[in-house]
Amino acid sequence: MKNVIILGASGTIAKQVIDLLAKKEDINLTLFLRNARRLGSRDVSSYRVIEGNVLEYNQLKKAISGQDIVYVNLAGDLAAMTKNIVKAMHEEWVKKVIFISSIGIYDTPLRPVLTPYRKGADVFEASGLDYTILRPTWFTSADEVDYETTRKGEPEKGSVISQKSLATLIVDIIDHPEKYARENLGVNKPNS
Repeated sequence: MKNVIILGASGTIAKQVIDLLAKKEDINLTLFLRNARRLGSRDVSSYRVIEGNVLEYNQLKKAISGQDIVYVNLAGDLAAMTKNIVKAMHEEWVKKVIFISSIGIYDTPLRPVLTPYRKGADVFEASGLDYTILRPTWFTSADEVDYETTRKGEPEKGSVISQKSLATLIVDIIDHPEKYARENLGVNKPNS
């Protein structure tokens, strides 16, 4: 069994990841979010649900304890959040983290709205953890799985990615944590 925690489990992509992981029998899933009601009518009875705040270090550390993979699906003060996450992961001997950032975080000049995502990516890259940073293009709700990746330093491609495609990639990384270890990837729909 693989222990996986989703930080920010009420996010749109996180909910799709939850739905995909629900079909797997080898995952013990922990959902960490500020308000469990935001999960909606989803049946989460077989998961551990923790209401908490990533900025509250003791809550976060306790939640990360015993996990194999941390999937970060957050917005806000990502510099402070990612520093807490890295500290808790090191103290609890958890190595694998998947972080959702954004397309354009390496553009010059950096758009202010993207600054938190750049800071979060920088923290994980300097962490010594087995990170996978994903920089998706803009989301669509298309019911399709069609994506390609680009590595950091390569030109980012495309303009859109379906939420389902991104969720599928995240689940693939959860299934194969060694895949894309210490990589920072742009994600887009081919030819979009």
